[in-house]
Amino acid sequence: MTALIQAQDLAAKLQDPDLVLLDVRWSLGATDHQQRYLEGHIPAARFVDLETELSGAVGEHTGRHPLPLPEDFEAAARSWGINPNSSVVVYDDSGSLAAARAWWLLRHAGFERVQVLDGGLQAWQEAKFVLSTQAPSPTPGTVSLSWGAMPVLEIDQLQEFSGLLIDSRATARYLGLEEPVDPVAGHIPGALNRPTTENLDSGAHFKSTEQLRQGFAALGVTPQQPAVAAYCGSGITAAHQVLALHEAGISAALYPGSWSQYCSYRDLPVATSDETHRT
Repeated sequence: MTALIQAQDLAAKLQDPDLVLLDVRWSLGATDHQQRYLEGHIPAARFVDLETELSGAVGEHTGRHPLPLPEDFEAAARSWGINPNSSVVVYDDSGSLAAARAWWLLRHAGFERVQVLDGGLQAWQEAKFVLSTQAPSPTPGTVSLSWGAMPVLEIDQLQEFSGLLIDSRATARYLGLEEPVDPVAGHIPGALNRPTTENLDSGAHFKSTEQLRQGFAALGVTPQQPAVAAYCGSGITAAHQVLALHEAGISAALYPGSWSQYCSYRDLPVATSDETHRT
């Protein structure tokens, strides 16, 4: 089943008392996420801080956005008002690149009734639906979450991983031509490059299932592939890749530490060749 919901369908269920709507606006380097939320959001949406609620404490070899501790994430989910019978919709204003992190974490924590608003805030506004500047104060929820429901690839498993590893960053970063964030440029040897932007059309909607399948098939990734994993810079946009793969009918693991964790170990090999288009 699709993990996406369209703006018209969300509008039709906006008055559902079991709906929990989460605004996960975030972009790398920006600090005004909550201010943008306060200036206008989908009515009844709660703001979620990706840095503090969807990420854990940063250490020397954790990567820039390690997964939160299970108990901390459960506490955050309850603070958003999530109950056992809730249905959750997450969105952002950046092509679902941040919202996918919330989707993945809730699924990883065993909560399956979560969808991503396809096209995000832009789609909502283009459909001429209203925005609100009122920040709700939800009653704390009672949801009990687990952990480990989604496949994960850890750094100590990389050497033995025999499947297809997808690098979800921009191609210039994959090739080591530029690296604006992390101290080392390049990619994990053997990884194939598919920037997450290739999952979206010009309107920031996910491409059709068939288009996604064709795009992944060009890398050799098909529903029959026994093992697929995705990484990015710090595990955020890689969740978007996992979501796109899900829409294409392909199960994939997330490497949470991603490149920022990998390159913190200076003795690990780094590649800069274009392995995606090798013959």
